[in-house]
Amino acid sequence: MIADVYIELKEGVADPEGESTLKALRLLGYKRVKRVSSIKVYRIEIDAKNREEAEKELKEMCERLLANPVIHRYKISWVNGDV
Repeated sequence: MIADVYIELKEGVADPEGESTLKALRLLGYKRVKRVSSIKVYRIEIDAKNREEAEKELKEMCERLLANPVIHRYKISWVNGDV
């Protein structure tokens, strides 16, 4: 099974990378861009008996390593029809 794990900052947490990119885009003339947010994506291939087992393990990975629960939220999305 293959999953994409999206890690993004929670609302209200400063995003210097996103803010810097927004400024650069506006300097390049893209005035209609209202907001830019930086997001990390991890593509993880996991060998599990079923989706529930895989999702449980992926959530554990997020909570233990990939995301800081104080400032991040995460979303798991299945790739290639893995449902």
